[in-house]
Amino acid sequence: MPNILVIAEMLDGKVRKSTHSAITFARNAGGTFSILVLGQGAKAAAAEVTGFGAQKVLVCDDPYLANPVAERFAPTIAAVAKSGFDVVAVTASSFGKDVAPRVAGKLGAGYAPDISGVKDEGGKLVYKRPVFAGNAYATCTINTPVQVVSARQSEFSAAEPSGGASPVEDVALAAKDAAAERIEYLGLSAAKSERPDLGEARVIVAGGRALKEQFATVLDPLANLLGAAVGASRAACDAGYAPAELQVGQTGRVVAPRLYFAIGISGAIQHLAGMKGSKTIVAINKDPDAPIFQVADYGLVADLFNAVPELVTELKKATG
Repeated sequence: MPNILVIAEMLDGKVRKSTHSAITFARNAGGTFSILVLGQGAKAAAAEVTGFGAQKVLVCDDPYLANPVAERFAPTIAAVAKSGFDVVAVTASSFGKDVAPRVAGKLGAGYAPDISGVKDEGGKLVYKRPVFAGNAYATCTINTPVQVVSARQSEFSAAEPSGGASPVEDVALAAKDAAAERIEYLGLSAAKSERPDLGEARVIVAGGRALKEQFATVLDPLANLLGAAVGASRAACDAGYAPAELQVGQTGRVVAPRLYFAIGISGAIQHLAGMKGSKTIVAINKDPDAPIFQVADYGLVADLFNAVPELVTELKKATG
């Protein structure tokens, strides 16, 4: 049975909820798992993941890891992985996709990115992952002594605490990598929002290029009413109607909320690859032949500039 090392992702001194998807992967794979929390303030953040059934919670708390520079994290992750782990698992977030291949390189390990499923076949882990923009799935195995995988947050639901309290152990910061010393961290430019993160939101209201300059004017009232995150198609982002960090799709964020509104989105293949795992999809588009209706659970052929305000009005009546 595999012994899995789950890498926790931190933000503002706390463990991000995206980490819970990697924990679910570890549970599904069977065997045992430990969680490695790295970063400045990791000691305090580790308490957030002691109740998930990990064999151990390992902590590397060091000011050197204060900034999200993957070259600084990879040596310590690789060193811990060599202490008896068979698999290193991260969530396929921006952080995970940045650090995982570097860890694999240091370990000489095979790497399976963006996996959507795992099963044990005769003592060997078989990974399922999307190919051809999510239109097909392939399975693969890794033959190196240590394996590195990144798990899609949209495919592995967030783990819930299982009770108990895992023991917490400190691990040492590994020797600094020469590659990290050549990188100067200038800062993080991130949009501040009171809305949920796209990857963690239960409801997403997404809009396409058809909204034009009225993108926020039309979508924000609905998103505010539902406590939803706001997303956008690539076309809307490329046209400047929405910021790039809102992009949902193959080249943007891959999401799977409980409810996804696709408003004025035609349903290009690359967009569908990022949201078709949503539990319920509601599409509003004036084109009855738009591809989005092929994946939608509920579809409304209507002018979005009339339909969305009317929906907001009726929802306000229903909620009092």
